[in-house]
Amino acid sequence: MLKVIVVDDEPLARKGMLVRLAAFPELQVVAECANGPDAIAAISTAAPDLVFLDVEMPGMDGFAVLKALQQQNTRLPYIVFVTAYDHYAFNAFEVQAVDYVLKPVEPERLKAAVEKVLTFHNAADSQKRTDQLAAAVARLTGDQPDHILERLDKAEPVVNDRYPEAISIKDSGEITRVQVQDIDWVDAAGDYMCIHTRDGQTHILRRTMKELESELDPRLFVRVHRSAIVNVNTIAKLQMLTNGEHQLVLTNGQAVKVSRSYKDRVKQVFSH
Repeated sequence: MLKVIVVDDEPLARKGMLVRLAAFPELQVVAECANGPDAIAAISTAAPDLVFLDVEMPGMDGFAVLKALQQQNTRLPYIVFVTAYDHYAFNAFEVQAVDYVLKPVEPERLKAAVEKVLTFHNAADSQKRTDQLAAAVARLTGDQPDHILERLDKAEPVVNDRYPEAISIKDSGEITRVQVQDIDWVDAAGDYMCIHTRDGQTHILRRTMKELESELDPRLFVRVHRSAIVNVNTIAKLQMLTNGEHQLVLTNGQAVKVSRSYKDRVKQVFSH
């Protein structure tokens, strides 16, 4: 349900608007105001979702009210201007009002304006819920919210538990199966990936970093650099260097540089 404030200096106009708005169960009128200053105070206090704002008011008109709210950094609600003159329509859209209705307010025109607001609100609410879902899944899985949103857009599974337990690496006529849990870290060397394992061996894999990252469980591995991925269980500490850059020190003593663009991902590991 959207919270609504009605602003109009004419008592009969306010009463008429309240009667008409009662026909919309999605709306709840929380305040009515007779002038600009009262409107600013009510909007700042009640934080409504929608305001029906009269344009022509003595002292402070509707545009001045909106300007004052912007200047004091108040979260702006949806605005539907109410005016007796349609030449104000251009100004209404200049200040990003959702719509405007002419006095006397016709039920069908009011209905169209309300439906327009509800459409905007539902779209914004849907995006907000999607973002919240992505953030929650990211905290649970260690994956990045933008990756999750991308999968949602493609109607792909948000959480993929089917990561391989081992990676097959071809080298000199042999195929070696490396257990994923035994990988300490990975770094890129041109067109190859160097897979460094717990037993001190290094395996050469012909694959891109992006392809390999998609096969590794984001709860177990974190990208720390454009050319490096690290097993989170091998991270011993995060160091800040004198030049302002960061590096990880693994349990085997290996230092791995952390680039600025991946620093926040690494810090998430330490927040768990």
